Amino acid sequence: MKKQCMRFWIGAALLHLITASAVAAGDARYTTDIKAVFERQCSMCHGAGSPEYGDFKKDKEKFVKLFKGPKMDSYAHLIFFTGWPDTGALMRRLDDGKGAKDGKAGNMYSHLGADDAERQKNLKLFKDWVGNWTLKRFPDLTKEELAGISVQY
Repeated sequence: MKKQCMRFWIGAALLHLITASAVAAGDARYTTDIKAVFERQCSMCHGAGSPEYGDFKKDKEKFVKLFKGPKMDSYAHLIFFTGWPDTGALMRRLDDGKGAKDGKAGNMYSHLGADDAERQKNLKLFKDWVGNWTLKRFPDLTKEELAGISVQY
């Protein structure tokens, strides 16, 4: 009986640790985690001096020559490229390619840090913040996949 009781408590403790770490992994927030990484790694090209998405699309070539991408300097701007309407755009660009069909990293992955360790650390933060890290576009997502995108403020 003592062995069964001990196994139960060890199992319960392990389950608690696994569950707690899984919850902690998804606790990234824009205000406490993502904003700081964005300001360090992305704001030079996607900050306050960048064009709104519509303006960028109208004259993309001009803005690319100026090293400016669409503005993403606020929570509202950033979730535009995460959840809707440009679902998955952020993920496709920041992804390291390990889960992509062609194995290629997104075009902005290299900007996530000075070396691969820093890039992986920052990518993990973004993945934890997004929740359902998907490279799919809005029409290809199920309701469940879309609901899995958490992007907490």
